[in-house]
This record gives sequence, C-alpha cells and structure tokens, in this order.
Amino acid sequence: MIKHIRKRDGRMVDFHKEKIEQAILKALRATGNEDTTAARDLAERVVENARERFVETVPGVEDIQDIVEKTLIEEGFAEAAKAYILYRQKHSEIREAKRFMGVADDLKLSVNAAEVLKKRYLRRNEHGAIVETPGEMFDRVASHVSLAESRHGGDREGYRARFRRIMRELQFLPNSPTLMNAGLDLGQLSACFVLPVEDSLPGIFDTLKYMALIHQSGGGTGFSFSRLRPKGDVVHATGGVASGPVSFMRIFDAATDVIKQGGRRRGANMGVLRIDHPDILEFIEAKEKPGFLENFNISVAATDDFMKKTRCGGGIELINPRNGEAAGGLDAPELMNLIANSAWRGGDPGVIFIDRINAAHPIPGTIEATNPCGEQPLLPFESCNLGSINLSRLVERGELNWEKLGELVALGVRFLDDVIDMNRFPLRQIEEATLKSRKIGLGVMGFAEMLILMGISYNSREAISRAEEVISFISRRGREESASLGEARGSFPLFEESKLKKWSAMRNATVTTIAPTGTISIIAGTSSGIEPLFALSFVRHVLEGACLMEVSPLFEQLAQQRGIYTQDLKTELARKGSVQDIAGVPQDLKDLFVTALDIPPEQHVRIQAAFQKQTDNAVSKTVNLPQSATVADVRRVYDLAYDLGCKGVTVFRYGSRSQVLYLGNAETVPGCKYCG
Repeated sequence: MIKHIRKRDGRMVDFHKEKIEQAILKALRATGNEDTTAARDLAERVVENARERFVETVPGVEDIQDIVEKTLIEEGFAEAAKAYILYRQKHSEIREAKRFMGVADDLKLSVNAAEVLKKRYLRRNEHGAIVETPGEMFDRVASHVSLAESRHGGDREGYRARFRRIMRELQFLPNSPTLMNAGLDLGQLSACFVLPVEDSLPGIFDTLKYMALIHQSGGGTGFSFSRLRPKGDVVHATGGVASGPVSFMRIFDAATDVIKQGGRRRGANMGVLRIDHPDILEFIEAKEKPGFLENFNISVAATDDFMKKTRCGGGIELINPRNGEAAGGLDAPELMNLIANSAWRGGDPGVIFIDRINAAHPIPGTIEATNPCGEQPLLPFESCNLGSINLSRLVERGELNWEKLGELVALGVRFLDDVIDMNRFPLRQIEEATLKSRKIGLGVMGFAEMLILMGISYNSREAISRAEEVISFISRRGREESASLGEARGSFPLFEESKLKKWSAMRNATVTTIAPTGTISIIAGTSSGIEPLFALSFVRHVLEGACLMEVSPLFEQLAQQRGIYTQDLKTELARKGSVQDIAGVPQDLKDLFVTALDIPPEQHVRIQAAFQKQTDNAVSKTVNLPQSATVADVRRVYDLAYDLGCKGVTVFRYGSRSQVLYLGNAETVPGCKYCG
C-alpha cells in the first residue's frame, strides 16, 4: 500500500491515485480521446506497478511519472504516451525557468505568471529577496481579509479557508493592491480613486499631494479638470491670466513619472474634460505631442445633448466654469470628427457618456470622472475595490457550471465587502466617502477562453447571448448576497437616499464592474476581462524593457489533437498572430480562434453593450481596430456604443502608438530587451 509520495523538494505528502488518473486523462485528451474509464483503469495499473516496485521505500514524483509513461506504452496508448512525455518535458523547462528567476512556485503557475509575481507582488525582506511563494501570498491575503468576519461575528476560519481556496485555484482574484498589500504594513487595498480638482492653486496642489500618496500605495487615480478656468481667463489674485487645465495635467503627469507605485506599479491616471469646456480643443489633441501626458488616459465627457447634435447637426455652447458664462461655441459634428481623428491617430481621447453615467448612479452626488481604465465612475474622494471571477475555470464538459459560479459570486461579494473593512485608506476624506457608499466591483476575466471551451466563436450572436446570460446571473446573485450582508451587517449609510429602496437592505451601493484585469489575468493564466484573445501568439510589455511571449494554450492543445501543430504552423503563428490566413488550419478552428483584429468593430461594441446592460458601474473594453481602419470607422464605433447603452468607449488602431501588446516576436517589438 502506497500512502505517501516524495515531492521534488523532498517533502512527503499523501499519495492520491486521482491525480494520476487526471494526468492520464489529460494525455488521452491531447490525442482526442475522452475515455474516462480507460484513464481510471490505466491509473489503477500504474498504482499496481508502483506497489510492486516500492515495497519498502517511498516513490518520488519522477518515479511515478516514469511508471505512467511505461504503462501507457505497454497498454497500447503510444500517442498518449508521447503527449505525456512532451507534457513532462515542457513542465521541466518551466520549473527550470522559475528556478532561474528565483521564484519558488507552489501552485504550478505559468512562467509569465511567475515573472509578474516576482516583479510586482511577492513579499520581499529588507534585502530585497523574495520571501514568499505564490500560495503563501494568497494565504496572507485570505488571512488578512477574513479578519473582517470576526468583526461581524462571523466564521473567520471558515471564510479564510474559502477565500484561500478560490484564490489558490485561480477561480477569483482581487485587484492588485489587495494582493500586494494585504497583511503588510502599507495595508492599502483599493485599486481605484477619483480625486476632485478645485479651481485654486492650493486645491490643485493638495490634489497633487493626494495623488502621490495613492500612487505610492498601488492605486490609480482619476480626475475631472472641468472645474478649472480656461487658458487666458483672468486670475484676480495675481492680475495675470490662467494657463488652463492641460497645463496643470502636465504637472500631474510629471509627478506620476517619478513616483513608482511602491516600486512595483507605475502610476496610472484618467483625465476627463467636459465637452463644453472652452479648452476642449486643446484637450482633445493633448496627447498627440510625443512624450506628452504619457501617464494619462484621457476621456471627453460627452453629454446627451452633444451626442444628439453630432447626428442631427447644431452647435454646442462652451461654458466658462469660473462664472458659468458662455464662452463661444463649436459645431458638434465637426467636434466629434476631431475626437475621432485624434483617437484614430493615437487611441486618445476616449469618450464617456457622462449624462448616462449619472442617470444610472444609485446615490446622491454628481459623477465627473472615472478611474484610469474607465470602468469605475466615482464621486470625489471615493475609492472602489475590484475583484474578478475566472470564467475559464468554470467550464466543465463544454458547459458553464452555474452552481459553482453562484458560489463564487457570493464569496466574491463577501470578500470585497470585507476588504473595505480591512482597508487602510490613504486619506481621511477617502475613508469617509468610501464608507458612505461601500462600493465594490465584482467582474469577470477569461470570457474569451470560456467561449472557446464551450465551442462558441467570440464573433457570433451566441457570444452576445452568453455575455448577457453570464452578467445577468452575476448581477442578480451579487445583489442577493449584498442584500443578505445588508440584513446581517447593516446597509451602506446612504441607502435611505439611494435608488435601491426596492430592497429591504443593501450592503453596497454598487456591486458589479467589468475591469480590464491586466496583470491578474496573467497570474490566473487566462484571457483579460471580456476581451477576445488579442492574438494566438504575441508579446506583452509588463515593465520597462521587459516583455513576455504568450501563446494560446487552448489553440496549442486543439492543434496538437488535430495533428496540425507543426513547426511551420508555430512559425507562421508567431509572425501573424492569427490563423485566418494560414493554410491547413480547419475552418472550425479559424472560427473558434478569432482574435481581436479578426473581429469586426461592431462585434466588439455589442459584447461590451451586452455586459453593460446588467453592470452597476461600467465596462472596460477596447475596440481594437486594424491599422487600415479609417476615421469613419471610429465614428461608427462611437455612435453604436452610444446607441447600445454603453457608458463609454475606447478605440485603439493597431500600431498607432506604443502599446502593451504586440504581434510578432521579441526581436520585432520596440524596446523589448528580453522575452520571458
């Protein structure tokens, strides 16, 4: 009887036949064989052979794997044996790469995940050496966040174990500051902040100081500069003239450039200006200058009146925010063309539909700005805590496990509410504003991979239907959990003044947000947010001078099953990133593995709109355009996004400026020093 097995690091752990069975089933599936009975019988044969060989000694992991190979060959499963050997070789290379990087990975994450964790997340000692594993990082987070359960008289140990499990299994991950700071001295757990910018020199520089503190703690900041008087306007205190919002944005940008967020995250900002501000023309074109506002995303706050006039014609009146007086006018269609031209040239500005955002906002107050990626509209000094469910981990035999999704939604809402209680806020004003509304933002990642595992093309009507189905379920179940927490812990303080009075109680003013999940999706080993696969092979910039080569594991797996994953295909894939023009790839795989640039812009918008229908806050989604796209294409995206109920929209034409994701290999990517 074999009771234990020796791990590679020398530890003795319990022996589980089920793990052998799962490994054999993966090898069988790699050859197109779904025979679970065969996998079970083969695993039993492996165990019998191991018993005969290791009577008085404890076998090691490599010993058992050798027996698996031998058994597969002897039982006539030569192709599965080959797949298993390749799997062992690949993972041996991964372990060696991680050892070289100095990361002790106890969760079998990808090399790219280990690289990101090493650079940004894992705890270090005073000498800069890494002193925790990825699993220990999740343990640290779960232990800290679950302390809130004790404060509310709950089962702290039970929820600590649940939180730990869903993070370790990569089914749910919170935003980066929570992973970085939970249980450590800094203790700042929020991702998103919006700070007010008042029309005075003391007010502006107070906000600059607040921004610096937030960036240092790992958060991103959004600002509306719409209250600042326009360039050339009078300054009574000095008898001079104002320099305008864009000039002050340069100061914020410069400060961001020198404040690395705890040395681990570069600061990110959103700058917003209303469409009726007198300096709107300068703002729209602000980022077209090389090196200008590089630490800012910028968005125009478009009103309903403006959007209507872009279609039917007419002018909009510009208003001086200092005194509320008219300051000229601009033709609405021409102004929209200017926005589209600038976005076509370099991706900025985005557009947020500010009246729609405020109409949907559930509590008193006027929203003027969002977080850096646009998915989280917030009142001045509010913060928000985000977390995402990994949908790709919930597909079983081609179907989504709704019961498991429901469990994760409930745990995710509870986790994020606990984060608010355990947060160490960077400013008193932020703590006060956050506790009044207790906003959280539960979202998803891995949507594209979920569709692939279900055999659904992202470029299909069924994908839109699935999007609506998933977010409707999450929204409904999330609200139910927040209401239950409200009954048990008390509603958020502004509940009586909110639009949520159909519920008897509600813990959180908002519950759902669709975030971009940039680095946490790398950790989880899945596709970002609700984005399609950017490409099947591409290079990702993660830090200055560093890049990671990524290949879709799902395509690799299916191509191997079909017997088409040749060296020639890998070479073509690395060069093109898409299989649409590669000969020899079956049409069903081409349909299933569409990439961001294969998908029509309209489908990008329709997926975003499908999620927005039931999302409390907003949706981060980039409408990727090919390099050949026109300004008219950009205009059509804006119109469709507004018509379908989106709260904002961002376009990016491939190659129009420096970017995070590139087609090609490390040698072809600007500024890439090495490929992880």
